Amino acid sequence: MEQSYELTPVDGLENVFYIPNFVTTHEEDYIIRKIQESAQPLWKELPNRRLQIWGIGGDMTSKGILIPQPLPSFINKFPDIVSRIKATGIFNSSPHKGPNHVIMNEYLPGQGIMPHEDGPRYYPVVATLSLGSHAVFHYYRYEEDNEHRDSAVGLGNGKTIDMTPISSVLLEPRSLIISSGTMYTSHLHGIEAVEEDIISSDTSASGTALSNLSLLQDDQIKKSILHGKPLKRATRYSLTCRDVTRVSSSKLNILHRH
Repeated sequence: MEQSYELTPVDGLENVFYIPNFVTTHEEDYIIRKIQESAQPLWKELPNRRLQIWGIGGDMTSKGILIPQPLPSFINKFPDIVSRIKATGIFNSSPHKGPNHVIMNEYLPGQGIMPHEDGPRYYPVVATLSLGSHAVFHYYRYEEDNEHRDSAVGLGNGKTIDMTPISSVLLEPRSLIISSGTMYTSHLHGIEAVEEDIISSDTSASGTALSNLSLLQDDQIKKSILHGKPLKRATRYSLTCRDVTRVSSSKLNILHRH
Protein backbone atom coordinates (compact mmCIF):
# COMPACT_ATOMS: atom_id res chain seq x y z
CA MET A 1 0.00 0.00 0.00
CA GLU A 2 1.48 3.33 -1.06
CA GLN A 3 2.03 5.76 1.78
CA SER A 4 0.49 9.22 1.58
CA TYR A 5 1.67 12.40 3.26
CA GLU A 6 -0.10 15.52 4.44
CA LEU A 7 2.35 18.39 4.04
CA THR A 8 2.06 21.12 6.65
CA PRO A 9 4.28 24.20 6.25
CA VAL A 10 6.88 24.84 8.94
CA ASP A 11 5.87 27.78 11.14
CA GLY A 12 6.63 31.05 9.37
CA LEU A 13 7.90 29.31 6.22
CA GLU A 14 5.15 28.96 3.64
CA ASN A 15 7.15 26.78 1.23
CA VAL A 16 9.11 24.60 3.65
CA PHE A 17 7.80 21.22 4.85
CA TYR A 18 9.27 18.90 7.47
CA ILE A 19 8.49 15.18 7.77
CA PRO A 20 10.02 13.37 10.78
CA ASN A 21 10.70 9.63 10.58
CA PHE A 22 10.46 9.54 6.79
CA VAL A 23 12.33 6.23 6.98
CA THR A 24 12.56 3.69 9.79
CA THR A 25 15.66 3.02 11.91
CA HIS A 26 16.08 -0.31 10.08
CA GLU A 27 15.95 1.42 6.70
CA GLU A 28 18.36 4.11 7.93
CA ASP A 29 20.86 1.47 9.07
CA TYR A 30 20.53 -0.35 5.75
CA ILE A 31 21.13 2.74 3.60
CA ILE A 32 24.09 3.86 5.72
CA ARG A 33 25.63 0.39 5.44
CA LYS A 34 25.24 0.48 1.65
CA ILE A 35 26.85 3.93 1.54
CA GLN A 36 29.78 2.77 3.64
CA GLU A 37 30.24 -0.27 1.39
CA SER A 38 30.52 1.95 -1.70
CA ALA A 39 33.67 1.63 -3.76
CA GLN A 40 36.23 4.35 -3.02
CA PRO A 41 36.25 5.73 -6.62
CA LEU A 42 32.57 6.72 -6.22
CA TRP A 43 33.52 9.34 -3.64
CA LYS A 44 34.38 12.90 -4.62
CA GLU A 45 36.54 14.72 -2.10
CA LEU A 46 35.74 18.37 -1.34
CA PRO A 47 37.58 20.63 1.12
CA ASN A 48 34.82 20.42 3.74
CA ARG A 49 33.11 17.10 3.01
CA ARG A 50 32.92 14.26 0.53
CA LEU A 51 30.02 13.20 -1.67
CA GLN A 52 28.63 10.81 -4.27
CA ILE A 53 26.34 11.62 -7.20
CA TRP A 54 23.85 8.86 -7.85
CA GLY A 55 21.68 7.40 -10.47
CA ILE A 56 19.42 8.79 -13.13
CA GLY A 57 20.83 12.01 -11.79
CA GLY A 58 24.43 11.43 -12.74
CA ASP A 59 26.86 14.10 -13.86
CA MET A 60 25.73 17.25 -15.65
CA THR A 61 27.36 18.92 -18.61
CA SER A 62 28.58 22.52 -18.49
CA LYS A 63 25.27 23.51 -20.08
CA GLY A 64 23.27 21.92 -17.25
CA ILE A 65 22.15 18.82 -19.18
CA LEU A 66 21.89 15.65 -17.09
CA ILE A 67 23.70 12.50 -18.27
CA PRO A 68 21.51 9.59 -17.09
CA GLN A 69 22.95 6.82 -14.93
CA PRO A 70 21.19 3.99 -13.07
CA LEU A 71 20.15 4.64 -9.47
CA PRO A 72 21.43 2.38 -6.68
CA SER A 73 18.83 -0.24 -5.79
CA PHE A 74 18.58 1.04 -2.23
CA ILE A 75 17.27 4.35 -3.60
CA ASN A 76 14.60 3.16 -6.07
CA LYS A 77 13.86 -0.39 -4.86
CA PHE A 78 14.27 -1.07 -1.15
CA PRO A 79 13.52 1.16 0.68
CA ASP A 80 12.57 3.09 -2.50
CA ILE A 81 13.19 6.65 -1.35
CA VAL A 82 12.30 8.07 -4.79
CA SER A 83 8.75 6.68 -4.78
CA ARG A 84 8.17 7.94 -1.24
CA ILE A 85 9.27 11.42 -2.19
CA LYS A 86 6.96 11.29 -5.21
CA ALA A 87 4.12 10.31 -2.87
CA THR A 88 4.44 13.62 -1.03
CA GLY A 89 3.14 15.28 -4.22
CA ILE A 90 5.73 18.03 -4.03
CA PHE A 91 7.11 17.12 -7.47
CA ASN A 92 3.74 16.74 -9.21
CA SER A 93 4.36 19.79 -11.40
CA SER A 94 8.03 19.12 -12.12
CA PRO A 95 9.13 17.97 -15.62
CA HIS A 96 9.69 14.34 -14.56
CA LYS A 97 7.10 14.20 -11.73
CA GLY A 98 9.79 13.21 -9.24
CA PRO A 99 13.47 13.54 -8.35
CA ASN A 100 15.94 12.36 -11.00
CA HIS A 101 19.14 13.59 -9.35
CA VAL A 102 20.50 12.50 -5.96
CA ILE A 103 23.63 13.86 -4.30
CA MET A 104 24.79 12.11 -1.14
CA ASN A 105 26.94 14.28 1.13
CA GLU A 106 28.85 12.94 4.11
CA TYR A 107 29.30 15.46 6.94
CA LEU A 108 31.63 14.67 9.83
CA PRO A 109 31.20 16.53 13.14
CA GLY A 110 32.48 20.05 12.60
CA GLN A 111 31.71 20.08 8.88
CA GLY A 112 28.99 22.15 7.21
CA ILE A 113 28.18 24.04 4.04
CA MET A 114 28.09 27.80 3.40
CA PRO A 115 24.79 29.48 2.50
CA HIS A 116 24.02 28.78 -1.14
CA GLU A 117 21.32 28.44 -3.78
CA ASP A 118 20.74 25.21 -5.70
CA GLY A 119 20.26 27.16 -8.92
CA PRO A 120 18.04 27.22 -12.02
CA ARG A 121 19.19 23.87 -13.45
CA TYR A 122 16.69 22.19 -11.16
CA TYR A 123 12.94 22.48 -10.79
CA PRO A 124 12.44 24.73 -7.72
CA VAL A 125 11.98 21.93 -5.20
CA VAL A 126 14.63 20.15 -3.15
CA ALA A 127 13.97 17.27 -0.75
CA THR A 128 16.75 16.34 1.69
CA LEU A 129 16.82 13.15 3.73
CA SER A 130 19.08 13.13 6.82
CA LEU A 131 20.61 9.90 8.09
CA GLY A 132 22.89 9.10 11.03
CA SER A 133 22.85 12.43 12.83
CA HIS A 134 20.96 15.66 13.27
CA ALA A 135 21.90 19.00 11.75
CA VAL A 136 20.50 22.52 11.87
CA PHE A 137 19.38 23.93 8.53
CA HIS A 138 19.52 27.74 8.38
CA TYR A 139 17.64 29.81 5.79
CA TYR A 140 19.11 33.13 4.68
CA ARG A 141 18.14 36.01 2.42
CA TYR A 142 20.03 38.57 0.41
CA GLU A 143 20.56 42.09 1.65
CA GLU A 144 18.17 44.61 0.11
CA ASP A 145 19.46 47.74 -1.64
CA ASN A 146 23.05 46.59 -1.04
CA GLU A 147 22.87 47.64 2.61
CA HIS A 148 26.01 46.05 4.02
CA ARG A 149 25.97 45.16 7.67
CA ASP A 150 28.45 43.44 9.96
CA SER A 151 26.51 40.20 9.47
CA ALA A 152 26.62 40.36 5.66
CA VAL A 153 28.85 38.39 3.29
CA GLY A 154 29.36 39.28 -0.37
CA LEU A 155 29.23 36.81 -3.25
CA GLY A 156 30.82 36.83 -6.67
CA ASN A 157 27.40 37.47 -8.24
CA GLY A 158 27.33 40.95 -6.75
CA LYS A 159 24.74 40.05 -4.15
CA THR A 160 25.29 40.21 -0.43
CA ILE A 161 23.97 37.63 2.03
CA ASP A 162 22.57 38.69 5.38
CA MET A 163 24.25 36.09 7.60
CA THR A 164 21.56 36.37 10.26
CA PRO A 165 19.24 33.43 9.50
CA ILE A 166 15.59 34.23 8.89
CA SER A 167 14.71 30.75 10.14
CA SER A 168 16.34 27.60 11.50
CA VAL A 169 15.06 24.03 11.25
CA LEU A 170 16.43 21.04 13.15
CA LEU A 171 16.84 18.03 10.88
CA GLU A 172 16.42 14.89 12.97
CA PRO A 173 17.92 11.61 11.79
CA ARG A 174 15.56 9.95 9.28
CA SER A 175 13.70 13.21 8.59
CA LEU A 176 12.90 14.82 5.23
CA ILE A 177 13.04 18.58 4.68
CA ILE A 178 11.44 20.06 1.55
CA SER A 179 12.21 23.57 0.31
CA SER A 180 10.16 24.93 -2.59
CA GLY A 181 8.84 28.05 -4.25
CA THR A 182 10.38 31.32 -3.05
CA MET A 183 12.36 29.50 -0.36
CA TYR A 184 14.17 27.82 -3.26
CA THR A 185 14.31 30.64 -5.81
CA SER A 186 15.10 33.70 -3.68
CA HIS A 187 16.56 32.36 -0.43
CA LEU A 188 19.68 30.46 0.53
CA HIS A 189 20.29 27.61 2.94
CA GLY A 190 23.33 26.35 4.81
CA ILE A 191 24.67 24.38 7.76
CA GLU A 192 27.19 25.81 10.22
CA ALA A 193 30.48 23.95 10.60
CA VAL A 194 30.20 23.10 14.31
CA GLU A 195 30.54 19.94 16.39
CA GLU A 196 27.49 20.62 18.55
CA ASP A 197 24.34 22.71 18.45
CA ILE A 198 22.85 24.74 21.28
CA ILE A 199 19.09 24.87 20.84
CA SER A 200 16.75 27.17 22.70
CA SER A 201 13.31 25.96 23.77
CA ASP A 202 12.54 29.49 24.98
CA THR A 203 12.72 32.47 22.63
CA SER A 204 14.07 34.61 25.48
CA ALA A 205 17.00 32.26 26.12
CA SER A 206 20.31 31.97 24.30
CA GLY A 207 20.78 29.40 21.57
CA THR A 208 19.20 28.73 18.20
CA ALA A 209 15.42 29.11 18.04
CA LEU A 210 13.75 26.49 15.85
CA SER A 211 10.83 27.00 13.50
CA ASN A 212 9.97 23.29 13.68
CA LEU A 213 10.33 22.76 17.44
CA SER A 214 6.73 21.54 17.76
CA LEU A 215 7.27 18.96 14.97
CA LEU A 216 10.23 17.14 16.52
CA GLN A 217 9.68 13.51 17.47
CA ASP A 218 13.07 12.23 18.64
CA ASP A 219 12.66 11.81 22.41
CA GLN A 220 16.37 12.11 23.17
CA ILE A 221 16.71 15.29 21.13
CA LYS A 222 13.62 16.83 22.71
CA LYS A 223 14.90 15.94 26.19
CA SER A 224 18.30 17.53 25.51
CA ILE A 225 16.66 20.71 24.22
CA LEU A 226 14.34 20.89 27.22
CA HIS A 227 17.28 20.64 29.64
CA GLY A 228 19.51 22.98 27.66
CA LYS A 229 22.09 20.33 26.79
CA PRO A 230 24.16 20.67 23.61
CA LEU A 231 23.27 18.32 20.75
CA LYS A 232 26.52 16.68 19.68
CA ARG A 233 26.75 15.84 16.01
CA ALA A 234 27.83 12.47 14.64
CA THR A 235 28.51 11.53 11.02
CA ARG A 236 25.55 12.60 8.92
CA TYR A 237 24.62 11.39 5.45
CA SER A 238 22.47 13.83 3.49
CA LEU A 239 20.53 12.65 0.41
CA THR A 240 19.63 15.72 -1.64
CA CYS A 241 16.95 14.88 -4.21
CA ARG A 242 16.02 17.20 -7.10
CA ASP A 243 14.59 17.16 -10.62
CA VAL A 244 17.02 18.32 -13.32
CA THR A 245 14.89 19.87 -16.04
CA ARG A 246 17.11 19.00 -19.03
CA VAL A 247 18.09 15.34 -19.51
CA SER A 248 20.19 13.96 -22.34
CA SER A 249 18.35 11.43 -24.52
CA SER A 250 21.57 9.72 -25.63
CA LYS A 251 21.70 7.33 -22.69
CA LEU A 252 18.05 6.97 -21.77
CA ASN A 253 18.30 3.26 -22.58
CA ILE A 254 20.26 2.93 -19.34
CA LEU A 255 17.03 3.53 -17.43
CA HIS A 256 15.54 0.32 -18.77
CA ARG A 257 18.39 -1.99 -17.75
CA HIS A 258 17.47 -2.17 -14.08
